[in-house]
Amino acid sequence: MCRTLTQDFLKTCWPCLKILVEKLNSLRNEKAAKTVSLFKFRNGQKISASFDGSYFFLRGSVEYSNPQLTLEEVQGIIGARMLETCGNHFAKYGLHTPTAADINQICEALKKPSEGPIIAFLLNTDEIEADRYSMNPLRASIVESGQSAFPVAYVKTDQLKIDKEFVRKYEGALISRQEVELIGRQLDCAAGSYMDFVDSVKYAQMEELSQTFGMDLSLYTLRMPLTTLQAEAKDSLLHYVISSVHRDYESVSQAYSCMGRSMASRTTLLTVPHSKLGYGSKRAARGKIHFEGTKLDNVSVTYQTTMLYPNEIDPNDVSIAKAEDRFTVKGDQLKDYSFTETPSSPQFFLYALASPERAALWHGVGAFAATKLLQSYTALRTAIRAGQFLGDLPERYSVKIEVPLQFNLKPESMWRHPVHGNIDASIGCVANPVEMVQRGMKLEYLSAFG
Repeated sequence: MCRTLTQDFLKTCWPCLKILVEKLNSLRNEKAAKTVSLFKFRNGQKISASFDGSYFFLRGSVEYSNPQLTLEEVQGIIGARMLETCGNHFAKYGLHTPTAADINQICEALKKPSEGPIIAFLLNTDEIEADRYSMNPLRASIVESGQSAFPVAYVKTDQLKIDKEFVRKYEGALISRQEVELIGRQLDCAAGSYMDFVDSVKYAQMEELSQTFGMDLSLYTLRMPLTTLQAEAKDSLLHYVISSVHRDYESVSQAYSCMGRSMASRTTLLTVPHSKLGYGSKRAARGKIHFEGTKLDNVSVTYQTTMLYPNEIDPNDVSIAKAEDRFTVKGDQLKDYSFTETPSSPQFFLYALASPERAALWHGVGAFAATKLLQSYTALRTAIRAGQFLGDLPERYSVKIEVPLQFNLKPESMWRHPVHGNIDASIGCVANPVEMVQRGMKLEYLSAFG
């Protein structure tokens, strides 16, 4: 399968590969950035690794909202691995028409972890809900334990258990019996952390799939933003970003401009304060930013029970975030921000500034992923580079702010369940992965955001 995928990838994704290699070559003499710490699970054990900033980091992702690996996630991991390995090969030997010898060398390289200069990694967002997309086989106990509106970083496994009704309804369409058993085993030996539990399941599947596809799929992972904020000192990058965007009316207005939003209602919070009851769901939170003249006075926050999203099999089966709370955060708590004192979840376009990515692989932008998210992400970086907003950030933290290359799994070519046609089917629901391989890997370069 590795050879088939490689041959197809070099044929259909060559324009993306060419852009990646040319970008990498343009950065050859660039000063190294700060060290990047990542981790992976191997044989159930968490292993950390540090990489110096001279590497070219390519971001992929999987979700904490479901322990089982979906077809979308597997395709994204393989796509990132192919970009990484083929990019490294042609950066070393120069861009040329691929030969049989190139394919042989790439297939051999895919069997081992990357040695650079391109390193693919998974950025896993730890502020989302544990059953955001109505596809978590633990869903009933997530709600019953009162954790449905918690960020996954706060969720504990102690009271979680397999939802038998979910399994009965969705076996073969969203999850397989074998995956249910794997999840049950990992849950039995979980030490409390929901994120560690999910990672242990996904990495166990990655290790198995590595054998199936003939390539090492166990990419390293970075958790953001809450794990990063918890580990940061108050004067570190993300704390500084949150403080800076709340400095005054003009700062908030500039951030809103990056999001393409009006300041008329000011109901989009730049960082969503968490409830003392543990709630942190951005979707369940309602808020408003209040000013006294140009000074940020306070942010009012209301958490209320909110429907989240359905899975692709049953559009009427919508997950829920149960929460009821109301409070106010003083402006000074955001202007001089401390996560320890005021835990909160910043918006993606802000916290992505702390990611080491020089390129990103999105999953179906335009159909399954929000274009507006990418627009705000791009607009902020463009404003920083132009010195219009957060202009001192690059020098203060010795980081190079640029708009990374944006690649995308083409929505119309994403891997789907052969019967049900859904991309959120688990990989275990596909009896013969060769069917997916035969569909190939089709990526596109999002030039409008690059």
